[in-house]
Amino acid sequence: MSQRRNFLKKTLITTGLLLPGGISKAASGLYGTALASEKFKPLLLSTWNHGMPANDRAWEVLNRTGNLVDAVEEGVKVTELDMENLSVGLQGLPDREGIPTLDASIMKGDGSCGTVAFVRQVKHPISLARKVMDETPHVMLVGEGARQFAIAQGFPMESEKLSPKAEEMYQEWKKTSQYKPVVNIENHDTIGMIGLGADGKLAGSCTTSGLAFKMHGRVGDSPIIGAGLFVDDEVGAATATGLGESIIRICGSFLIVELMRQGRTPQEACEEAVRRLIAKNKDIKDIQAGFLAINKDGEYGAYAVHPGFNFARHHKNGQDLVDSKSKF
Repeated sequence: MSQRRNFLKKTLITTGLLLPGGISKAASGLYGTALASEKFKPLLLSTWNHGMPANDRAWEVLNRTGNLVDAVEEGVKVTELDMENLSVGLQGLPDREGIPTLDASIMKGDGSCGTVAFVRQVKHPISLARKVMDETPHVMLVGEGARQFAIAQGFPMESEKLSPKAEEMYQEWKKTSQYKPVVNIENHDTIGMIGLGADGKLAGSCTTSGLAFKMHGRVGDSPIIGAGLFVDDEVGAATATGLGESIIRICGSFLIVELMRQGRTPQEACEEAVRRLIAKNKDIKDIQAGFLAINKDGEYGAYAVHPGFNFARHHKNGQDLVDSKSKF
């Protein structure tokens, strides 16, 4: 149904990855050893394979400007415009009323942050979240208030007409009007990006159109600081993807950063977050959630409930796509 799903089917069958320098190794074995212990500065990490083009753009901005916050904003804007992606941007799958509503957050390691939720008609919710952070005394704006702020900031209001793929899937859904989560499909493909600069500063971004066919007004983890994203220059950063309700229940990204503060590696922290998520959520066989983390030294880790979660990595020696380890 989607290019990403077809891609995952291929990668689950053939898990070899081509690394910088042309060395190919099995993703699972490589990620469990060498990658988990390597350190890089600067470093960009993004969830899912659509993180590859997002990282490319972010890396270009970082090299040109040296501004990590600009980089994580501009990087995920690529995904917000990707017409093949049905889980991010206005082309994403709508709610039960047939309306696409968007969530986004951005955060710096000094605690500065901005988020928007339940936003309509804004092409780049991540940029609106950046405006909330930079131009207001608030952290979060939602719904009509966020839309009014967008208009005041000069954001053009876009049509709410569904993209052709979203319209087709929405009409098919209306035949039964039932919702049942299925792991590793468009319902869960938020993009979260976290970055570490050469100066040791951290930043992150997260943007999504949320669950397909959600109740009108539903908000997931992506715009909630501490759930879908958390960044602290003293420790590290984490972001999440998957069923937002399950991530909110454990304050997933904040939990990971605090575990790293206590001495856990990013990999250990991600694995503990998944264990807690499993303990706090029912019907876990139908729930996918994945976490991605980096510490201030450039060590990183990732872990998911089920197989299929991957992340994009970009550093001075090259870039690659890495299959995350999982609990089941």
